[in-house]
Amino acid sequence: MNKIVALLSIILFTISSCKSTKKAVDNDTEYINEIIKIQDKLNAEFHNPKESPLDKKDLANFKSLDFFPINKKYRVEAKLILNKNPEVFELPTTTKRKPKYIKYGDTYFTLEGKNLHVEIYQNQANLQSEEYKDYLFLPFNDYTNGFESYGGGRYIDLHIPKDKTKIVIDFNKAYNPYCAYSHRWSCPLIPSANSLKIEIKAGVKKFH
Repeated sequence: MNKIVALLSIILFTISSCKSTKKAVDNDTEYINEIIKIQDKLNAEFHNPKESPLDKKDLANFKSLDFFPINKKYRVEAKLILNKNPEVFELPTTTKRKPKYIKYGDTYFTLEGKNLHVEIYQNQANLQSEEYKDYLFLPFNDYTNGFESYGGGRYIDLHIPKDKTKIVIDFNKAYNPYCAYSHRWSCPLIPSANSLKIEIKAGVKKFH
């Protein structure tokens, strides 16, 4: 009788474990599909002559952007400290254009065992648009720049979070500034405060 009870316990435990594992796999698959949709949308924009930042000669041969493998570890929840006294400043670009931004806040998170910090900004021109007024801007450098990713750094678009004490930063959504594809564009330069001393192997790679 004891053997039967023990056997049933093992079976139930195995079933329970399988359900938990399946749930975790399903969650990962859902996340991966989410990122793939974002990548497909980005590729579609690059294929569209009306939206593409590519020069005509590159557009004619364009097939797909090159991406790092999707890795959920690069999706981090960061502590957010709002800038209580934001001042408007001009963010330098690759041209003489100087768009106006404020520093929205500072973020702190851990990745690969390292404590990291980046600043988040808000484009003041976006405040005039219903579509973009809740957008935030995260430009960053990392140790992949010039090797696997664009030498000038990459960007991430964020939204103002409901909880003003934390924000999700997903480096799998990192993309290149248009200047990575053509000198026709004017792109914000990466502030020195946002140079991460780590390799961020996520998002869009450099354009070949």
